[in-house]
Amino acid sequence: MIENLKERNQQLIEEFRANGRRLTGRPLLLLTTTGARTGRPHTTPMMFVEDRDRVLVIASAAGAPRHPAWYHNLVTNPAVTVERDGETYAATAVPLTGEDRDETFARIVERYPFFAEHQAGVSRRIPVIALQHAAA
Repeated sequence: MIENLKERNQQLIEEFRANGRRLTGRPLLLLTTTGARTGRPHTTPMMFVEDRDRVLVIASAAGAPRHPAWYHNLVTNPAVTVERDGETYAATAVPLTGEDRDETFARIVERYPFFAEHQAGVSRRIPVIALQHAAA
């Protein structure tokens, strides 16, 4: 199954880049993190949410019991690269905490109820991460 997921992700990455870093009708971005153990770049396609003036990603891993690898990578090294809406930029990944995380997650669930199902099915608290443009 992992190999199929890797192949599917690679096809999605290629399609996304071939279409000018966007796919019609899908809030998709590519997040490149630095491997926590390997130090190598890893690119992962994922859904994003625009909330106020922030671009957010949610480390739900489709309701898996553990955080996704990309989340562990950005905690170790928060300098990431974001590709979305026809552009590529350096960003800093900032996990939301406290009330900010809880209120933001509630707004996300209003728009995308499946995230509530993901949270209900796991004991871990699903992280919400802001991708802030890196200072020039």
